[in-house]
Amino acid sequence: MSAVPAAADCFHCGLPVAPGSRWEVAIDGIDHPMCCPGCAAVAQGIVDAGCADYYTSRTEFGARGSDMPAELALYDDAAKADAVFSVEGMRCAACVWLIERSVARVPGVQSAYMNVTTERLSVQWDAGTCKPSDILKALRQVGYTAWPYDRARHGEQLEKARKKLFRQLFIAGLSMMQVMMYAVPVYLATDGTMDADMMALMHWASLLLTLPAVLYSAQPFFRGAWNNLKQGMPGMDVPVALGIGAAFAGSVWSVLRGQGDVWFDTVTMFIFLLLASRYLELVARRKAAQALEKLQHALPASALRMPGYPGARETEIVAASQLCEGDIILVRPGEALAADGVIVDGVTELDLALLTGESRPQERKVGDGVPGGAVNAGQAVVVRVVRGARDSTLSRLVAMVERAGQGKPQLALWADKVAAWFVAALLLLAVLVFIGWQLTDPTRAWEVAIAVLVVSCPCALSLATPTALAAATDLLVRRGVLVVRPHVLETLHRATHIIFDKTGTLTEGKPVLRHVGVFRGADRERCFQVAAALEQSSAHPLGAAIRAANEAPPLYAQDVASVVGQGIEGRVEGRLHRLGRASFVAAISGPLSESTAAGMTAVYLGDEDGIMARFDLADALRGDALALVRQFQRAGKEVILLSGDQQDVTARIAAELGIGRAIGAQLPADKLAFVQDLQAGGAVVAMVGDGINDAAVLSAADVSFAMGGGAALAQLHADCVLLGGRLAALGDAADTAARTLAVIRQNLWWASAYNVVAIPAAAFGLLNPWMAGVGMSLSSAVVVINALRLRRAKN
Repeated sequence: MSAVPAAADCFHCGLPVAPGSRWEVAIDGIDHPMCCPGCAAVAQGIVDAGCADYYTSRTEFGARGSDMPAELALYDDAAKADAVFSVEGMRCAACVWLIERSVARVPGVQSAYMNVTTERLSVQWDAGTCKPSDILKALRQVGYTAWPYDRARHGEQLEKARKKLFRQLFIAGLSMMQVMMYAVPVYLATDGTMDADMMALMHWASLLLTLPAVLYSAQPFFRGAWNNLKQGMPGMDVPVALGIGAAFAGSVWSVLRGQGDVWFDTVTMFIFLLLASRYLELVARRKAAQALEKLQHALPASALRMPGYPGARETEIVAASQLCEGDIILVRPGEALAADGVIVDGVTELDLALLTGESRPQERKVGDGVPGGAVNAGQAVVVRVVRGARDSTLSRLVAMVERAGQGKPQLALWADKVAAWFVAALLLLAVLVFIGWQLTDPTRAWEVAIAVLVVSCPCALSLATPTALAAATDLLVRRGVLVVRPHVLETLHRATHIIFDKTGTLTEGKPVLRHVGVFRGADRERCFQVAAALEQSSAHPLGAAIRAANEAPPLYAQDVASVVGQGIEGRVEGRLHRLGRASFVAAISGPLSESTAAGMTAVYLGDEDGIMARFDLADALRGDALALVRQFQRAGKEVILLSGDQQDVTARIAAELGIGRAIGAQLPADKLAFVQDLQAGGAVVAMVGDGINDAAVLSAADVSFAMGGGAALAQLHADCVLLGGRLAALGDAADTAARTLAVIRQNLWWASAYNVVAIPAAAFGLLNPWMAGVGMSLSSAVVVINALRLRRAKN
């Protein structure tokens, strides 16, 4: 029902209008009075935005208008095109509609999503035509105060809410214990040993002690029920609030009349046990969010820039957001890297636990890349920034975390719908039960109806899915798997086809030495020494692979010269040697026959006396690739290798892994068409890739996974990111998905079975209200505790 002001009240905010006020706004052709220019501006802004329907659908008055502050321009940042805003002043469902519609009408805004639970607004816009101040201004014009979302402030609000819930739980527990002290003697005095005056005193004492629990501790249930009813959606708070209210009202009526049953002990116990289960759920959710919170807070706010490096080593403190590509920064022991970079001086170890889930420090030396957010666990190093803080690895992951909080998986949406219908049916049943008992035994009608309301447990039904998913997400983040989309676990579990890209996914994405052949009786160790000496200063991946394979003492090369696309030559111990293509080496060694193994790259070594050795290199399989492929095959899923590499190379990798279907030479459009053809045939496709050319097919797959070390574009299009680049993490995700779905089924089965048994028992008068309260609270606790088992890693 619309909120309608009196004739002398402001039509927008409902406050009195001063006599002689000249402010008014025409809404639907009728002039309505306004109390001040602020309300007039807000109302006119709503009308001008085409949102006049707000006044017919609102259930409460709007916030009073205020002048537009000039400070809004301080929030502008031309480089950003999306943000999350905190919004104040929300009152009802009409507010969500008004906020989303008003922001969507701002020129340049591409999408606007208002989360009514968190009071956070997610907006994407075109940076060329829209600024954050335009969005904040549009919100103020329709009566809402907003500011860019701040994690610290949001964290303080969450902690404040936790403390309040704990206080409510404490008051309810204290009331319950005190009321029990008066209720137990009454229960024991069933043989008439307690006179009427003493019993009345006990009842009045119980009433006074129950008031704090009902008026303070039960606030979340009454507020939630009221909001549910205003939105026309009966949630799980409705029967709880009705049960508390009915039991308390009936008990008060009995005390005032001096006869009848009282249930103050039931009311306080019910409130305490239900608050305890809610507090348990809150703690579970906060624990599940800790890993993500650490990830969000890991990027430092400042950095030590070295403007004069290498000539001078003085540092200056700058904001991390000001770092640009090419800047040189000093990272001291114990500090986190403010941006992605490359070490230019020093050797250290990095703690990558937050980024990859890897618990052991990783050694990094000059030339190695280092990600923003990693903690320097060794010596001080000098780093050249390759990406600004806003585009760093950690910043991208934080953006994914923000996106991961939006939306619900299908299982949770289904449970919410079932719970809503369940509550509506329960309320109707309670009415019918009351009428039935009123006709058969009026003295028990109120008691039985209360028991029906109290014993039902839509809470367990609604908690069954989200609590399990929260616990599973926590476990996966600690194992280096960032779930970005809410449907990942359930879709991965029912996937019929697992499709892998090859390079950088099943393989390391860099060549390794697979075989060495020597000629003319050459010494194998000396061939390694000579080749490594020629490649000592080379940055070519093939040269790096040969150097990495050399375990012999180093030699030194002179007069080294590189020929692009051919190879490298130089003198080692006075003799001229060449390393590279067959034709390049043959120029000094004489003719030789090429016999490269399929899928291999051959690098020849020779001197003026002839060919000395051939090094066969190929992209190496990841050490955990074979185990993962077999894991999916044992689970009955078809594994396919889909690669842009040549067919013979793709087939060789597939043969090594036991993959029956391998398709090579695939362009991005070919990969996309292949996946879409599978889906058209009813397949549920999971795609794993890492390259830019995988972005389109990752988006098209039913569920997709990007390697943490892969291209940023691929990660942005994936549903899940394997942070450490370990394929075994995908196996962990598959195991966790199976366990999570099993726990969800257990929770749903328990919630359904409990209600099927408990509600009829209460309806037939077999359960007292206090027994119903205990059963309902324990049912919710069982669901939460069962879900928390997922936080423990499976051995």
